[in-house]
Amino acid sequence: GQLDALIERVRAAGTPVGVTVDLPPQPLSPGTDLAAYRVVQEALTNTIKHAPGAEASVTVGRGDDCLEIEVVDTGGVRDAPRAEGNGRGLIGLRERLAVYGGELTAGPTLTGGYRISARIPWRTS
Repeated sequence: GQLDALIERVRAAGTPVGVTVDLPPQPLSPGTDLAAYRVVQEALTNTIKHAPGAEASVTVGRGDDCLEIEVVDTGGVRDAPRAEGNGRGLIGLRERLAVYGGELTAGPTLTGGYRISARIPWRTS
C-alpha cells in the first residue's frame, strides 16, 4: 500500500527506479503486504548505500500462489564511495519471510549489479 511513496522517495534521492506491479485480485493480508514492502525497502536502501549511481528496477508479480518480488540494480559507478554493511538487513528479511512461508535470494548479477528476489505465499489452499 505504501510502495508508491517509497519509490518516490528513492527517486527524489537521485536513484532512477522502474516499477512493474501485478498484484493478486484479492487484497494481501497485512503481514504479507508489510513483508513485501520491507523486501523492496531493504533492496532499494541497499542500492542507495552500496551502489551509488546505479539504476534500479522493481518487479512485483503474482505466481499461482506466491507473490514474486525482484529488485535489481545496475551496480554503482566505479569511483563512488560505497557504504560498509553488516548483512543484517538481508538476514532480517529472510527471517521475516520465513514467518510467512516465503524465501529470499540475493546476490550479484553477471553484469555487475545486485539482485534480490523473494517469494511470499499470498493465499493458502
